[in-house]
Formats: sequence, structure tokens, C-alpha cells
Amino acid sequence: MSVSPPVNVVNTPGTSPHIFHVFPSFGIGGVPLRMSRVLAHLGARCRHTILALDNDFAAADRLGPDVAARLMPLPPSAGNLVVNLCRHRRVLRNERPDLLATYNWGSIEWAMANRFFPLCRHVHLEAGFGAEEASRQLFRRVVARRLSLARCSKIVVPSLTLQKIARDVWRLPQSMLIYIPNGIDVDRFAPAPRRPLEDPSRPVMVGTVAPLRPEKNVGRLIRAFSRMQQAPASLLTIVGDGSQRAALEALARSLNVADRVRFAGSVAEPERLLATFDVFALSSDTEQMPNAVLEAMAAGLPVASVDVGDVMVMVAPENREFIVPRDDTDALAAAIARLASDPERRHRIGEGNRAFVASQFGQDKMFRAYEKLFLTP
Repeated sequence: MSVSPPVNVVNTPGTSPHIFHVFPSFGIGGVPLRMSRVLAHLGARCRHTILALDNDFAAADRLGPDVAARLMPLPPSAGNLVVNLCRHRRVLRNERPDLLATYNWGSIEWAMANRFFPLCRHVHLEAGFGAEEASRQLFRRVVARRLSLARCSKIVVPSLTLQKIARDVWRLPQSMLIYIPNGIDVDRFAPAPRRPLEDPSRPVMVGTVAPLRPEKNVGRLIRAFSRMQQAPASLLTIVGDGSQRAALEALARSLNVADRVRFAGSVAEPERLLATFDVFALSSDTEQMPNAVLEAMAAGLPVASVDVGDVMVMVAPENREFIVPRDDTDALAAAIARLASDPERRHRIGEGNRAFVASQFGQDKMFRAYEKLFLTP
């Protein structure tokens, strides 16, 4: 695997398919990490060129030695749509991929560049929205998606919520849409040994895993944690880092909970910290099918979350009463407090979540779906 300038790639008969991936970023995050696992599973059956529009390739370390991948840095865009589209088409013409795979809104210009007089087969993978589209779809983006994606072979969505948006708001044909739910390696997230139920000296550990960006709204979780009533002593661990960290630390101080809130930063192996949690919490403004929730379920944890994306149907039925309206911070506080106060129920719900994620969201199902998507013309 190497980082190199663009070079011509000629596909000759009998060679493995060449997939050209355009990511807004290939840094550490949900989509790059998930696709790193998919590409590692495909192994030598494909060749990959990975273009990251922000030139962040940190997730490439997860690809493994068997993946034939070339990392392509790109100069900043010209800021002029016509110039950019011409440049993108020139790159695609030189690369001659068998398949163009674009990811999320940030890659829409590349989708547009292949829209008229297509140079190769194209699939688009949409995983969710940033803060600017947390509450509503932006009209200009709806129009751009509708036009740019109209000639895709397939459009992949990880949630039923996003499938409905693509069909009803973007007005894309149902026949183009493929629902591929996220999958995880359930065995990697083995539950921690059950702790003593009555141990007044040990606080209940509430935790979350999220990049500290505006759309994740970890501030809502800190506010909810500060409002927990009639709950046992508890601590909040926030795993992740980002632009919001300083503001969130200041918020914890202003709410007088800084001594009970721990900022753990980015962690390469979240399963180690999940094993220390008693309750997993999610407070995002927007999600579709968050991997962090799946991982918490696989770790045998109950989930207290706001109702965003597919979270309500992702968790086991016995957990669903702890999924609350997105903007009701008091309800989130109450859900966390109820779980914190009932260790037996926490354990039962955690067992149900682990069984549910193993039966519904194992990574083998996801791998088979991507094999068909990428390897079937």
C-alpha cells in the first residue's frame, strides 16, 4: 500500500476489477473504518484506488497486507464547479476504473462528473448527514443529489430511515436503492464479567463513543447527566476527540460535573473501554445506523439514546423504552437514571442486545452484500 501521485492504470483481460473510491475523508471514522473492513474481506479479488478529498488516509492502516490499494492525494479543488468536473473526468479517464464508488455528500462532484457520458459503472454510498442537515434536508442538496445520482447503478443506504429519504425526498427510484445495514465483528466485543450487583462503593459507569463534532451533540448528554435525579453515584466517560472538546469540557465545568466527567480522547480499541461501562448513551442530533450502538450491544450493554435514524429498531425490543425523543434532554436523563438504578434490568437488557446484534447485524451478512455490489457487473 502506498501514497502516490495519480498514474495511469490499464485494466487488461484477466486482471482483478479496479475500484476507484472517492471519500470526503479516509480518516478514523465510521464509514472509512467500515469500508476498510469490507476491503480487507475482499482481499486480492479487487484492486483499489482510494482518493480522500481532505488527504487524510489514517484508516488505511486497517486495510491489512492482502489489500491491493493505492492512496491518491489530491490538490485542493479550484472552487469552480466546471473546472472541478473537468478535472475529475480527466482523472477517471486516466485511471480507467471498472467501478466508481462515491461516499456521502462530500463526493457529489465526482458523482456529477460521471453523470453525463459515464466513464464507468458507478455506485454511491450514503451513510448520513452533518450538522447542517441534522433537522431538515437542504433544498439545493436535494436537487444536486437527485440530478447527480440519477444514473447510478445502485445507491447504498445503511438505514431504513435513509432509504425512505432517498425514495421520498430525493425521489430516486426504489429499484436503485440497496439497504445494507452495518455489521460488526460481534465476537470482538465480548461482554465484561458480570459485576457484583450490590457494591455501593463503585459508581455506575455511563459512557459514549463519538467524535466530538457538532452533530454528535455530546453537550446534550452532559446536560442530561447533570440532571439525573434519584440515581446512584455515577461517572460519565466520553470516548472520542474533535473540535468540540474544549467547549464540552467548559460545559461540564459550568454544570458542576467536571469531577464526574472523563474525556478519554480517541481510542484505537473501543472494546477495552466498553467493557468498563454499565450503560451506553447516545445523544446525537443525526445518525442513521451508528456503529457505536452496535458495538455497545455486542458488549452486552443496555442503551439509553435519543430517537434518531434506526436506533429504535436496532436495539432489542426490551431496550426500546429507553430510546427517547431527540430534543427531550430530561427524558434522556430519566432513561439513563432508570438503567443506572436497576442492575438486574441492565444485565437482562444487555443480554438481549447482544443476542439481537448477533442475529441481525453480524459482519458476515454485510460482507456478502458488498461482495455482490462490488464484484457483480
